[in-house]
Amino acid sequence: MFKWFSHSEIERDIFSPDSLVRCHFTLKSGRISYAIYKNDKLIIKPSKLGFKICGEAPLQDNLKLVRTQVKKHAEIIELQWGEDRYINNNYTEAAFYLAENKDPKRIMTLRFRIFDNSVAFRYEIPPQPKFQRITIKDELTEFNIDLNTTAWKIPAYQPDRYEYNYERAAVYDLKHSVHTPLTLRTQSGCYLAIHEAALYNYGSMTIKLNDQQILKTDITPLSDGSKAHVDLPFSTPWRLIMLADSAIELTTNRTMYALNDPPAQDFSWVKTLKFIGIWWAMYVGEWTWAPGERHGATTAHAKEYIDAAVRLGIAGLLIEGWNEGWEGDWLENGINNKFTVSTSDFDLEEVASYARHKGIELVGHHETVGFIDNYEKQLESAYNYYAANGVHYIKTGYAGSMMMINGRREFHHSQLGVNHYQKTVELAAKKHICLDIHEPIKGTGIERTWPNLLSREGARGQEYEGGALSPSHACFLPYTRLLAGGMDYTSGILDLANSVKRMATTLARQIAYFVTIYSGMAMAADRPFIYEDRFPEVFKFILDVPTNFEKTLPLAGEIGRYYVVARKDRDSLDWYIGGVTNEEGRRIHISLDFLDSGVYQAEIYADSDDAHYRENPFGINIQQKHVGRGEALDLYMAPGGGFAIRLKKL
Repeated sequence: MFKWFSHSEIERDIFSPDSLVRCHFTLKSGRISYAIYKNDKLIIKPSKLGFKICGEAPLQDNLKLVRTQVKKHAEIIELQWGEDRYINNNYTEAAFYLAENKDPKRIMTLRFRIFDNSVAFRYEIPPQPKFQRITIKDELTEFNIDLNTTAWKIPAYQPDRYEYNYERAAVYDLKHSVHTPLTLRTQSGCYLAIHEAALYNYGSMTIKLNDQQILKTDITPLSDGSKAHVDLPFSTPWRLIMLADSAIELTTNRTMYALNDPPAQDFSWVKTLKFIGIWWAMYVGEWTWAPGERHGATTAHAKEYIDAAVRLGIAGLLIEGWNEGWEGDWLENGINNKFTVSTSDFDLEEVASYARHKGIELVGHHETVGFIDNYEKQLESAYNYYAANGVHYIKTGYAGSMMMINGRREFHHSQLGVNHYQKTVELAAKKHICLDIHEPIKGTGIERTWPNLLSREGARGQEYEGGALSPSHACFLPYTRLLAGGMDYTSGILDLANSVKRMATTLARQIAYFVTIYSGMAMAADRPFIYEDRFPEVFKFILDVPTNFEKTLPLAGEIGRYYVVARKDRDSLDWYIGGVTNEEGRRIHISLDFLDSGVYQAEIYADSDDAHYRENPFGINIQQKHVGRGEALDLYMAPGGGFAIRLKKL
């Protein structure tokens, strides 16, 4: 209820449906702020809100409350694919309609949604009496968190975009911008993650300490220094604060999807996919992306891989390096890439016809190197070219340190980059094409609205193996990057002792990734002969594990140390469990109380007692046993190891 102190001071509490989360809105002396409580503990202290607008006074002072609208909402959302089929969309909403009491008397709405496990809010700016377009100079949103709070972060504005190792730091050390999701643990033991949802036509939100030592939004700027140019009416992305009592509970938060709109068109044609690729052979030096004696993407190699996909029972094949533009220093020469012209030793039409005949889906590839002016000139014809040849999946890439357009250098995560990525998603939808975007904009739940966006990269994946990844990396991801949705981690590398790309994992851990790191397009990334000739019994799990789940139940974990999760198949009664650990070995006790009644056959792939990611990465025990609800499994994860389990309902 309202507390009226004077004409210039108003307070309002908005409670979650279970009344355990409370958002405290204040209008005092013409300025607005909010605070967040959970179980009556102050989580975010009073934090200011507002904008700086180019050529105008800041939109933060001299505000008055015109009216308030409060409503409750409760529904179950069904997602077409993903980690969970159904998510709750239950919240209390309060919309505060605000106006300046002095010229130019601008108006704005601040809309809050309070969930049982999250707080979200956004700014809505309607057309103004004197103008219809604004340029945002700065967003003044604060997240006033105790400076001794622990954070897990990666830096923003760096050449490799999101591709950095997560580090632990105190909030008082966040003097430089960091990406979201930003995961935090308060001194009282509350876990939270600051992120955003429904990011459209706006710069990505990064966060850093301001001069008052308060965490504040730092919207990724355009090259002209502004944050965004927007036509009115305009709504910002939702500012999302996920809340949990434990780190493992945080990983179940799906509020990001609830804050996005349902699809506005028919996407029944979208299907998740598991695929192999002409890819890893280039990383280990057997083949090259560029044409020459060791060119990987030849017609002959493509047909060999298609035949291998048929033998393996894998539905798709990715082909990289098929088009003109890979010669020389391709990172510098991205302006020369041609997306409808094959190299002389590759015939796309012939390969596509062969794939159709064999029942294999081709995954096309567009590496733009960030030269989006060159890409957008060819975008329509390139997508038409694939569509005409029955290619329904594309992996795109933006490997440059910046986006290049008309001689300007722009951040991938600026308004320009956000709009470009969205353009590709919407055009792909028109052509019935699904996307896997590498070097992407981070996930903000738009996959609910655009289900053809099946996967993204957006963190260090296994191409960084060979020295740049430690076993702890995959134990950070579920609590950080994966809060923003699935990731193409390029799992399933079983050639662990290759001298060119020595892997910091065990064999069991590699197949565990198919459970612990979800992706709607899941790549079994090693070469076919590794699966067929060396490890057919391990490959069986890769073949069995689905790419679409009914339900996800995280079972145990600590940030950066280990993660164990169970997922139920959407198309059967089977469950899959995966676990990974850092450099420390550990034993895990898993209760099977989540199972339905009846008997399950457990197919267990676990580290052997002498396994070790450096000393004995191939040590694995494979066993089968009958289990049921009420029983438990005790498993060993070796240093840098893990396990994978299929629970098949009998």
